[in-house]
Order: sequence, then structure tokens, then C-alpha cells
Amino acid sequence: MMTNQTRGSAINLLFWQWRNVLLFTAGGLVAVLLHDVFEMGWKLPTTPLTIVGAAIGIFVSFRTNSAYDRWWEGRKLWGRLINTSRHFSTQALMYIQSDDEDADRTLAERMVRRHIAYVHALRLGLRQQDPFNDPDFVEYMGDELESMRGQSNINHALLHLQTRDMRKAADRDALNELRFQSLDASVAKLLDIQGGCERIKGTPLPRGYAFIAETLIRYYGFLLPFAFVESLGWLTIPANIMVCISFALISEAGRVLEDPFNMFWNALPLAALSRKIEVNLLHALGESDVPDMLQPDDKGILM
Repeated sequence: MMTNQTRGSAINLLFWQWRNVLLFTAGGLVAVLLHDVFEMGWKLPTTPLTIVGAAIGIFVSFRTNSAYDRWWEGRKLWGRLINTSRHFSTQALMYIQSDDEDADRTLAERMVRRHIAYVHALRLGLRQQDPFNDPDFVEYMGDELESMRGQSNINHALLHLQTRDMRKAADRDALNELRFQSLDASVAKLLDIQGGCERIKGTPLPRGYAFIAETLIRYYGFLLPFAFVESLGWLTIPANIMVCISFALISEAGRVLEDPFNMFWNALPLAALSRKIEVNLLHALGESDVPDMLQPDDKGILM
């Protein structure tokens, strides 16, 4: 869901890229002044600049496509997290059975609530936020909160507790071997999803891609005006801005998509996805008093 505000406008794009706009304006202005005012008559052939422009377009598009692949992989991982979370909660509530129904229900509910805390912890970790200042994480951790302080990886520590409780249930015959293996497979899937997210977060695209793209675009912005200043005159300046800002925007699109877990407006809506899992799992517990699903704000942004 998106409003006109998040779609933006050409003016907003120019303000966003004001430094590049000034740079490309300066490049066009220099070419016009040298050609028309100082009558130096400098002109570059269009063929080599066309080849260079095509090469720049391919290069920045490759980087942007690579960044989008990271964004889309992050979304697929969180889609898997939603499905695995639903399945894990159903397994915990249905599989843990013994003569002590109260103990079974208490254990299953604790595991489900702990998993909600796990999802919030993953969101917070990927956004590099402090989980101990987050009310959702604190609420669902309950009396286990202090045991998480000092952990090098809170999400792994939580899955460790889940496996510990599964083993305890198996030891008192509340969880048979087949069901234990099924639950263990779900825990393994969660670890894979978590690892995939951490890999994306911890492995940015090589800085060389961005540096080369930005450098080529800036030099191109100074050379291109000399190719058509003779025919366009003062229109060289807006023409140069239009052509070069297109390259710059494609490159910027790659930059902002490179980390799908940041707090920029087009990042993945981790808070909304976490809330969806939270509500689904609370319903599985039979609770009716659940928080509302998060909706886009007045600017159409959903985080």
C-alpha cells in the first residue's frame, strides 16, 4: 500500500540528489561557457561517449539488480519465518502430550511465547536496536529476560532454550521420538532462516562497486556536455542533468536496497511482519485480546 507521498515526485528526486544535480549543472555550465562565451569551440565525438554511457548503464544496473536480489532474498526469508513460526507453534501445542495436561500446556505456551520473543529479537538484531529497550521483546521473555543479558547471539540462545525444553518433554515421555525430530527440524529451519538474514546483514556489497559507479558517473557528467553543447547551447545544462541523474538514481536505488533490514522507508517492514507472527501465534494460544496489525502511516510507509 503506497500513497503519492511515498511515490514522490521529480522535484523530490532532485532535492534528494541535490549534490549530483549541482555537479551535473556545473559540468553543463562549464561546457556552455567555454563554447559560447569564450568561443573555444571544444566538442567531443559522440561515439566514444555513447559507448561509455552504455557501459555505465550496464554497470550500475548490475549493482542495482544485485542489491534487489538481496532485498528479495530477505523478504523470502521472512516469508519462510512466518510459515515456520506458525508450524512450530502448532507442533508445540499439539505434540507435547502426557498424563500431566497442565504441565504440557504450560510448557507449550512458554515455548510459543518464547518464539514470539525470538521473532522480535531477530527484528531488533537485524536493525541493530537494543532488545532490552523493546517492550515487545521484554514482555514475551518474562522471567527469562535476565538470562539473555551478555549473550553473544540472543536468537541462538532462545533456540537453545527451546531445544532444552523439548528434551525435557521427551525425558518425561511427553514428546515421542518422531515428534521430537519433527520439532527439531523446525528449529533447524529457524536457524537457517536466521543465518540467511545475518549473512545479508553482515556481508554488504563490495565498496568497489559503489565507488566505481559514482566516479564514472561524475566524470561522465563533465564530459558529456561537450558532445552536444554545439547543437543544444544552454539546453546542454538540463539535458546533462537529465541523462546523468538517471545513472545516479539507478546507482542510488542499489545503495538503498543493499541492506533490506535498515530503517529507510523502502526497507522490509520487519515490525509489521513480526506483529503478524505475534498475532497469529497468540490466536493459536486461544487468546482474543491481541494487538492490532500494523498499518502504513499517513505517508504510506510500513516499517
